[in-house]
Amino acid sequence: MAKIFCVANQKGGVGKTTTAVNLAAGLAQLNQRVLLADLDPQGNATMGAGINKGALTASIYEVLLGMSDIKAVRKTSETGGFDVLPANRELAGAEVEMVELENREKRLKDAFASIADEYDFILIDCPPALSMLTLNGLCAANGVIIPMQCEYYALEGLSDLVNTIKKVHANLNPDLKIIGLLRVMFDPRMTLSQQVSEELEKHFGDKVFKTVIPRNVRLAEAPSYGMPGVSFDAASKGAQAYIAFGAEMVERIKTM
Repeated sequence: MAKIFCVANQKGGVGKTTTAVNLAAGLAQLNQRVLLADLDPQGNATMGAGINKGALTASIYEVLLGMSDIKAVRKTSETGGFDVLPANRELAGAEVEMVELENREKRLKDAFASIADEYDFILIDCPPALSMLTLNGLCAANGVIIPMQCEYYALEGLSDLVNTIKKVHANLNPDLKIIGLLRVMFDPRMTLSQQVSEELEKHFGDKVFKTVIPRNVRLAEAPSYGMPGVSFDAASKGAQAYIAFGAEMVERIKTM
């Protein structure tokens, strides 16, 4: 049975999609069976996995509205070695259309039931807002991975996200927990980065992943080639860090 994790943060531009795509590819390199679900209407995770969102005949939009099942919609990332539940701009309309539906916050969870045995990991790339789409991701997941930049505003937004996770845990998904905080785009030359990193370790203890993802140009370049960074330049510091993070995730699952 697959372990299902949201990659979530209400703040935009913190490396959520980069983390989701590269963790999926890193886990695939460790011989894990992985499905990446793109819940963001921008479709960046879809494109980063090498799938043309403009050419899709069906997407996660149809899955959420019950018009198609996952097996008919999923694609394989040739560059990453994992399966993708792709998204495009159509998904933005799902917000409004799902309001009328029964169990609207659990549509994704119900859809996953048919394929959960086929994967070791299902990763969900959530949009940068607390929307009906993000709520579907949180209701479907066993836990949340929070990518964070080590800067002041990131700490401000973290308390909001933790409160959201607590509310979903209390009211909709008692299985939901924070798996860990991942420090991304880390620049050790900045004193502030070091200070925020220490604050995180002090407040969250072993919830902070040991792996730290450095600021890395090759990771930033990879999506324009339709490739995860770990495939684009496996020798780069960013790629090595995400492969190490995949290994740390596999170990952390054993203790859950």
